[in-house]
Amino acid sequence: MSSEDKKAKFRPRTVRREIPDVGEAADSRYLDGQLLIAMPVMGDPRFERSVIYLCAHSAEGAMGIIVNRPAGSIDFPGLLVQLDIIKKADQIKLPENAESLKVLKGGPVETGRGFVLHSSDFFIQDATLRIDEEICLTATIDILKAIAKGSGPKHAILALGYAGWAAGQLESEIQDNGWLHCDADPDLIFGSDVEEKYSRALRKIGIDVGMLSNEAGHA
Repeated sequence: MSSEDKKAKFRPRTVRREIPDVGEAADSRYLDGQLLIAMPVMGDPRFERSVIYLCAHSAEGAMGIIVNRPAGSIDFPGLLVQLDIIKKADQIKLPENAESLKVLKGGPVETGRGFVLHSSDFFIQDATLRIDEEICLTATIDILKAIAKGSGPKHAILALGYAGWAAGQLESEIQDNGWLHCDADPDLIFGSDVEEKYSRALRKIGIDVGMLSNEAGHA
């Protein structure tokens, strides 16, 4: 793949072109801005022990980012080099938050696309989607350049791909005891302890991993 092809994955003008059109959430039934926590009965290995931040949810469907699944050997400085944002020799000059930024597997849909979940102190007009007061989503290459220069958001994670649900699918999975849900926790979402996020999310709603059963539960 050429460097131009790689860059193209981060070139959409707006985030909304990168996520399914799920419309506008109409009432409290919808969980956008909350965390989904996979139950043991999930049955889908792609989501086993996953914690997902829901970026959009409405009667038309849902879209979220898995925040606790590392993307293997891919690291952010190396990705910046692949995208020709920096030269290999400049990796050692990156600001600390760029060096330590986590690259995650955001979900099984569009795994070649990059999505940056980040704190709301950074915003690009017509490119950033504000999900709540503390968390935003940006999918253009400009945010990667800003992070590399030290002018990006204070907190961020880069996810490759996303999780998506058709109309009514997520609601059905919740009714079938596949997911718990709770309020979002920026410290958990952006935390460096990726392997501990699942147990941390459960503790947030007062559940120990060993206490999980097939019974439905909601925070």
